[in-house]
Amino acid sequence: MEAKPRAVGATSEVVPLALPKGTTKLCELCKREAHLQCTECRVTFYCHAEHQQADWVGIHERICPLLVPIRTQTLSSLQEAGRIEMKLKKAELIEICKLVAQSKLSEGKHQEALPAAQFCLRCSIDVHGPRSVHLVPAYLLLAEANTGLGNLTMVAELLSQAEWVVLKSPECGHAVHHRLHRSLGRLHTATGNLEAALLNFANDIYFASKAYGLDSTVTCGGYYLMADVFAKQGKLPVACSLYSEVARTWHYHLTKLLETHMQNVQNPDVSFEPSCDNAQRVEVDEMLRTMLEFEQNRSGKDSAQIALVTHCLAMLCFLGGDYLKALGFCSEALQASQLIPNHDLTEPIQGLLQLVQGLQTEPRPGLD
Repeated sequence: MEAKPRAVGATSEVVPLALPKGTTKLCELCKREAHLQCTECRVTFYCHAEHQQADWVGIHERICPLLVPIRTQTLSSLQEAGRIEMKLKKAELIEICKLVAQSKLSEGKHQEALPAAQFCLRCSIDVHGPRSVHLVPAYLLLAEANTGLGNLTMVAELLSQAEWVVLKSPECGHAVHHRLHRSLGRLHTATGNLEAALLNFANDIYFASKAYGLDSTVTCGGYYLMADVFAKQGKLPVACSLYSEVARTWHYHLTKLLETHMQNVQNPDVSFEPSCDNAQRVEVDEMLRTMLEFEQNRSGKDSAQIALVTHCLAMLCFLGGDYLKALGFCSEALQASQLIPNHDLTEPIQGLLQLVQGLQTEPRPGLD
């Protein structure tokens, strides 16, 4: 069966005579004069159908009914209690937009992430004011989306605004500093200013370690980005050392997640923390595959590092339910570990391999 085309909402034309005198409605995305309005909420306007469709796919489908109370002025909304309630509703919208933008960015949908990130910024300004540190997450989401689209001039502007806000906010936490420096490092990497990138990634690692701990997977993301810069500079021994640190951190983390997963399977009535979400799996998968390719293309391959990284990939695929890929990476990991006498990963790799093979041979319901 063919998939049904995705609905993109409905619009009607704006009737100028129906508007209060001197009133002009502006496009939700570009702020030009609007000629269309959403027929669902009737409080959102667009200059043309393309912007309406982009906004619908990007965020409007998710928040359409939530916009009505915050964009419809009533006597209650003008009173103190009403204004407080309005701020709370906008704060809820900010969190929804953050999650939607982050999800789309993790999937590589940079264009679709823009409407959610833009709305997040506008709502953050309404709730917190134009100079609040609470605007920084929205600036960083917009910067990441524009980086993916190659709009580096826009990225530089957004990060400059975020940096100014952070400098003016002494109360700004370590986590915000870490995210800002990571974004600046990525910008400098994209523009080829590798020394500036290294400086920012060093600051990123420092602040991430303060916020999350030195052995955190968040902190090791900075090591990974720094290793990538050193690889671009041709400083391969330094890159290898940093990639090894990243692989060790993720191996420890994934081993713990696998243990928790197995406890969950064996004790279905006991509640456990969920393993990494889909967005994180996508990011980690890309990171590990890059490290594996780097190691495999080196003249002096390190079998221990290959075994470590492929075992990580096998555990990641297993936790994500992709048993076929997990089986392939397990086999590759076992082959690499057996090149090293008495390698300490051989036994856990064999254990995971047997587990995956067992799951693949189990009959599936409905396939008899």
